[in-house]
Amino acid sequence: MPNRLGHPLEKPLFDQLTLIGVGLIGSSLARVARRQNFAKTIVAIDSSEDARKKIAALHLADRVTGDYAEGVKNADCVILCVPVGACGSVAEKIASSLKAGAILSDVGSVKGAIVSQIEPHLPKQVHFVPAHPVAGTEQSGPEAGFATLFNNRWCILTPPEGTNKDAVAKLRLFWEGAGSNVEEMSPSHHDLVLAITSHLPHLIAYNIVGTAADLEAVTESEVIKFSAGGFRDFTRIAASDPTMWRDVFLNNKDAVLEMLGRFTEDLSALQRAIRWSDGEMLFDHFTRTRAIRRSIIEIGQDSATPDFGRQTKDDPVQ
Repeated sequence: MPNRLGHPLEKPLFDQLTLIGVGLIGSSLARVARRQNFAKTIVAIDSSEDARKKIAALHLADRVTGDYAEGVKNADCVILCVPVGACGSVAEKIASSLKAGAILSDVGSVKGAIVSQIEPHLPKQVHFVPAHPVAGTEQSGPEAGFATLFNNRWCILTPPEGTNKDAVAKLRLFWEGAGSNVEEMSPSHHDLVLAITSHLPHLIAYNIVGTAADLEAVTESEVIKFSAGGFRDFTRIAASDPTMWRDVFLNNKDAVLEMLGRFTEDLSALQRAIRWSDGEMLFDHFTRTRAIRRSIIEIGQDSATPDFGRQTKDDPVQ
């Protein structure tokens, strides 16, 4: 996959960038912002004392604080990297301390609910540009981030109607500079698209892993021992942050339920094909879905490396 990160900027985009919540996404943003010279000063805000100690030890920010109001003071850009369900309360805490002309953004994978939570608290002179970097791993915490996390991944901007165009353009430059491909769409359309491409797959993964764990006929050791096939890949998704995904499903319930209903209908059709030995239907369905996988590889959103690029004991250490 090509490295899209260019040379660091000669002139920073912002005098001060403040990141609220420094887990996987927040710490990756801190790293790429430092590497690409996006801001003269990077401020990190986290409510966890343990996280603040790690942030300081990793030198992810110029200043680390647990004081929300103090941390956003004088910031040109503030990015919320907290769970979806916490965005409204955080916006309420910082609203009166945001300077006129500041850009407020987020990284949540649900947009409609976040817009509804945040907008009532914002002063008119603050520009709100919601964003969703479609990137991540199952890891979490300040130590989990890396500067190339967003490389050649999509970042979706969902500015509400009437948002300042210059603010949107500046945030686009920020994400493009981080290596992302940037797309704009409405919050409602975003939530429908992500319900099928991200939220439903996670729900299915959580369910399959939970079902396997509950099977009385299969011991836990056997589940782990024979997880070298498809089940192993579901466990990677099911290891994602539980707080974040709880909030995603509760805040995008309408779109998820709509996609879940469609999925259930399609699953029932496959069930009937298996029951009635309809091999032609199964073959046609699997052929069509295989083509989707090839399309994802062709546009550079995954690798065709054997075994998903996993290193084996015989592979040389890189």
